[in-house]
Amino acid sequence: MAESTLVAPEAQQSMTTESTRTQERYMALPVDIYETQEGLVVLADVPGVAHEALDVRVDQHVLTIRGQARHGVPGEAAYREYELVNFFRQFALSEHVDPRQITADLKNGVLTVHVPKAQAAQPRQITVHAA
Repeated sequence: MAESTLVAPEAQQSMTTESTRTQERYMALPVDIYETQEGLVVLADVPGVAHEALDVRVDQHVLTIRGQARHGVPGEAAYREYELVNFFRQFALSEHVDPRQITADLKNGVLTVHVPKAQAAQPRQITVHAA
């Protein structure tokens, strides 16, 4: 006796055809993160990414860095041994940073993001008074 299997129509369709996928690929960009007294400094290598193709944003305490790399040569390549990939990385931020004060600079393919600590989280010197 043959065993029968019920398959939903949408599942059956996905078994016979493959849906179109986007051609974009992302690479986790390499970063170095340093802590200073003022906050954090994120250094990210983004080779081939122009200032206009860089997206740095904070939403719900998540820092997102996305960049689209492009070849700097006009025209279509006749032969290419390597392909530039797009960059994407996300970082969860604690409540001890001030997301409204985050700044970013791009220079020579290196993105520098300054993430300052919230005023309440910064260390401060307590003055001791003699009684």
